[in-house]
Amino acid sequence: MSDTSPDRVIRGEVVVDAPLSDVWTAWTTKDGIKSFFALDCNIELRVDGPFEMFLLLDGEPGRRGGEGVRFLAIQPEKMLSFTWNAPPHLPEARAQWTHVTVRFFEEEGGCTRLTIHHDGWGEGGEWDAAFAYFEHAWLEVVLPNLVKRFAGDEA
Repeated sequence: MSDTSPDRVIRGEVVVDAPLSDVWTAWTTKDGIKSFFALDCNIELRVDGPFEMFLLLDGEPGRRGGEGVRFLAIQPEKMLSFTWNAPPHLPEARAQWTHVTVRFFEEEGGCTRLTIHHDGWGEGGEWDAAFAYFEHAWLEVVLPNLVKRFAGDEA
């Protein structure tokens, strides 16, 4: 069941069978993102650089996915923080921003533990729909695809 409290947060964690540097590269390069997350992207790994995910390549500009998303903070091989927006079919929520933090932890055996924390949600209406959408997207699509990508399976 979805969290409906005003301070709701999407939290996820996975262990990836790959070295931390490889998982970091998957999150911070165009080839990496295309291997598990989005069909295409625009990434400039710098504070206030774009971190845009394009999921609908034939969509008109502004309706292709995570357009306008920006990096807020970067700590190499430790943490990424970025803005995030709702999908195009939720225009009220899409006109505003939420916040995502991804953290990377080196584990024994050459594995990497990754956590995701997505907050900044409003209440009611499209906010509830956006929360449900991303709870599914992060926890049932993106993070599992990352694990599969390094397990040698197709995302």
